[in-house]
Amino acid sequence: MPQDTSQVTDHGGGVWGIKVPIPDNPLGHTLVHVLDTDRGPVLVDTGWDDPESWDTLVAGLATLGIAIADVHGVVITHHHPDHHGLSGRVREASGAWIAMHAADTEVVVRTRSSEPGVWFDYMSAKLAAAGAPEEHIAPLRAARASGRMRTLPGLRAAVPDREIVPAELLPLAGRRLRAIWTPGHTPGHVCLHLEEEHPANLPGNGRLFSGDHLLPGISPHIGLYEAPEDTRVTDPLGDYLDSLERIGRLAPAEVLPAHQHAFTDAPARVRELLDHHEERLAGLWALLAEPLTPWGLAERMEWNRPWEQIPYGSRNIAVSEAEAHLRRLVKQGRAEAVPGTDPVTYRAV
Repeated sequence: MPQDTSQVTDHGGGVWGIKVPIPDNPLGHTLVHVLDTDRGPVLVDTGWDDPESWDTLVAGLATLGIAIADVHGVVITHHHPDHHGLSGRVREASGAWIAMHAADTEVVVRTRSSEPGVWFDYMSAKLAAAGAPEEHIAPLRAARASGRMRTLPGLRAAVPDREIVPAELLPLAGRRLRAIWTPGHTPGHVCLHLEEEHPANLPGNGRLFSGDHLLPGISPHIGLYEAPEDTRVTDPLGDYLDSLERIGRLAPAEVLPAHQHAFTDAPARVRELLDHHEERLAGLWALLAEPLTPWGLAERMEWNRPWEQIPYGSRNIAVSEAEAHLRRLVKQGRAEAVPGTDPVTYRAV
């Protein structure tokens, strides 16, 4: 058995985890999992597209006696750049296939093909509609005008060549890995259930590669995920809560998430997250005793630091999360838009 190092963990039963760093990010690293199959090693996620991240992934594989050229396939839990970033490089070096859920592949294709200026215009319009002050929107307009747009992560993300079909086993020789569609964090997020006995005989139902859906100490970001031209009213938080309950019922013996560390008792963690979101919704409902825009609500929500200390980009994420919670309250009949307001304000019902 290979020895654990600071970067590589042996989870037993032909499964390893490699800590691949995320540059300048408090999360620190993505846990890229390696699954041994009869056709060669398969990666679950690949990490951020950065030279240090690539070197760490290659070195981690080498610790296991695997050359990057040996990689047979790449299974992506979701399209975010800290998970899918290095997939293209892995494919170039090895000829590996890349598999992703169709809904996230659609996002990758759309992002690659759209003019970045469209994204800046869309974000500016969305923030204005959410009640953001002009001084917050101005930098986006300036970036649009200056052409500083080719630096956005994901613009050149690899287009997957296989589709992960929910509820089906992935075609992995000698392994039973079943896809579970868990939308919420992204529209095409999947967890991957390894339907095999736990190597240490822990009680429960196999092992779960949970991506960002179920993490031991973090509640993943749930924001809006729609295309500029999309008119559908999505409910990502509702999707997420439904997906969580499904994973809780699955009761895996062990969860191997993409951040932090492996853990057991998934049903207990699911209950914690369900309670957390219900408390949050109740708190937001109370705040809406006075009509508020999504921006105004985000300013008053409880974050991990005061609003004044939240960096620019994180405020955009916070407003998206506020909007996702507002959508859930409206759908539950606990809040409504105030007619005739521009930007739209919401009030408790």
